[in-house]
Amino acid sequence: MNLRIVRIDKTLPLPEYQTPGSVAFDLYARVDAVIPPREGVILPSNFVIEVPKGYFLMIAARSSLPKKGLTLANGVGVLDQDYHGPKDEISIFVYNFTNAPVEVKRGDRLAQALIVPIDKAEFDEVESIKEESRGGFGSTG
Repeated sequence: MNLRIVRIDKTLPLPEYQTPGSVAFDLYARVDAVIPPREGVILPSNFVIEVPKGYFLMIAARSSLPKKGLTLANGVGVLDQDYHGPKDEISIFVYNFTNAPVEVKRGDRLAQALIVPIDKAEFDEVESIKEESRGGFGSTG
């Protein structure tokens, strides 16, 4: 699969898979930033990516992100197939969960992106689906 990509700052690298078995490629911070304690900041990733029809781009935290005191504020990001205009740079929304400022340097790898196939559902409204319920939120313990 070939992805069409625009790099805003050409001095930063293109995304890459770090190992032959990697399923996601890294996203970088395009700018230096200091994230205040218990606050979130949206950081530019340096990329506009055209996601192919039939797929979406999922943004997830790198496993090393909590070592910095950060997490993705929105948990998981979803990039739609039509989000690739000239001003549609992918952003990384990070949250500092510590009591001290966290410094992010330009080029730091913060998140990872996966290209995931999708299928669109058609909804068939019915009055009920089955007679018994399995249980509520957290019912399996």
